Amino acid sequence: MAKTIKELVEEAKQHLLKAREITEAAEKDGDRNFTEDESAQLREHMSKATAAKAAIEELKGNQQLRDTLAQLGDDIALNAKTDENGNRQTASGFHLPDAKKSLGEQFTESPEYQGLLAQAKNGQFAKNQRVQSEMVGFKSLVTGGSDTSGGALVQNDWRGLQVGLDVFQRPLRLRDVVTAGTTTSDTVEYVRVTSVTNNAAPVPEATSAAAPTAPGGAGALVNNAGGGYKPESGVALAKITTAVKTIAHWMPATKRALSDAAQVRTLIDAFLMYGLEEELEDQMVQGDGTGENFEGVSNVSGTQSQAWDQDLLTTTRKAKTKVRTVGRSIANAYLLNPADTEALDLLQDNEARFYFGGPSGAGTAQVLWGIPVVETEAVPAGTGYVGDWRKAVLWDREQATIQVTDSHLDFFVRNLVAILAEMRAAFGVLQPSAFVEIDLTA
Repeated sequence: MAKTIKELVEEAKQHLLKAREITEAAEKDGDRNFTEDESAQLREHMSKATAAKAAIEELKGNQQLRDTLAQLGDDIALNAKTDENGNRQTASGFHLPDAKKSLGEQFTESPEYQGLLAQAKNGQFAKNQRVQSEMVGFKSLVTGGSDTSGGALVQNDWRGLQVGLDVFQRPLRLRDVVTAGTTTSDTVEYVRVTSVTNNAAPVPEATSAAAPTAPGGAGALVNNAGGGYKPESGVALAKITTAVKTIAHWMPATKRALSDAAQVRTLIDAFLMYGLEEELEDQMVQGDGTGENFEGVSNVSGTQSQAWDQDLLTTTRKAKTKVRTVGRSIANAYLLNPADTEALDLLQDNEARFYFGGPSGAGTAQVLWGIPVVETEAVPAGTGYVGDWRKAVLWDREQATIQVTDSHLDFFVRNLVAILAEMRAAFGVLQPSAFVEIDLTA
C-alpha cells in the first residue's frame, strides 16, 4: 500500500532524528570520528530520509498535476459531476475538494433569488409582472486574491450561456500585491509616513555633569565636549482621512433570462463582477482624489520618480534601487503597460538574441529584476511603477452586492430587468516614498 505524504514526512523525521543521535554521541565523546558501524548506520538513515523526501516531492507533483488538470477541466467548461460521496469532479474525473462558488452561483442559490423565482409561474415571469429582488450581499469578493472572486483572476465553473465577454477583459492582478483590509465606517483614517530622518551615530560617554554649550543641531550633538548627548532622529507623519467610495454598474436582461439561473450566473460573473474589478484597478492607479475617485498611486504626493536612463533595463533597475535606498523598502512588483512589457520582451543583444527568451521563452511579463511584473492597462504606455505595494491598502466596506429590479425606465412594460452590482471601498498609500514612477520613454 502506497504511503501518504504524512507518513513519509514522519518516516523522514525518524531517520533524521536517529542520524542526529549518532552525531551527538560522537560529539559528547570529545568530538571523535565515527566508528565503522556508526558510519554505516548514518549512511543508511540519510539514504532512507532522502528516499522519503523524494517520494514526498513525487506525491506533491502528482497532486499539483491533478489540481492543474481539474482547473483546466473547469476552464474549458467541462460539466462537473458528483461522485458517490458527494464530492465535485470534473468530467475528466479529477476531484475538486475545495472548489469555491462564484458570485453568480451564490446569487442564484441565495434565498433572495429563490424567492424571486417563486413569483414566476411555471418558471416564467408573466408580462407586466412586477420584479423586485432583495439586495444580496457577499463577503470577500473584491479584496485581494480571494478564492471567491469573479473576473479574470479566478476561472469560474462556467455553465450555460457563454456570452463571449472575455474578449473585452484584461487580467487584473494589482489586488494580489496590495494589502487587503476591511472597514465598517464610511471614512478611513490612517497615518502616512512623509519622511524619515536617521541620525544614529556613535556617542562618547559624558565627562562632565555641567551642561555644555547648547548644541547647534541634531548632527552636532555628539560633538558637544563632555556632554554625551545622543543625536535625535525623527519620523514625519500625517493623518490622512479618505472616504469610502462606491463603484457600481448595471446591465439589462429579459425576464426570460432571469428565470435561467445559468444565464444569470454567467452575466454576473463574466460581466458585472469583472467590471467592478477593472474600475477598481484603474482607481488604485489613476484616481485623482476628486469627487468619487480614489487617490491613486499616480496622484499621491511624495512618491519618487526615475527619469529615462540609457535603456529600459537600466531605467527599471535604477527605479528599484530608489525604493530600497530612498524609500527604505523592499519592492515587490513592477506595474507596466502591455506595450512596455512588449518592448522589454523584444529587447535583443548585439547578436540579435532576445534577453528574455524570445518567442519560446516565458517573457518578462512574469519577472523583471527578480520581482513580479503586473501588466495592466491602468498604467499609460511609457510610464511604469515599482514599489512596495504592501504599503498601499485597499479597505472593503461592503464588498459586493447584487440586486435585480424592473423599476427602471419602462422596463416593467417591456419585460426587462436591471441587474445591479456595486461595492464600496477605500484606498490609501501609507508611505509614498516606497513607490517610484518610471519614465520609460527615451
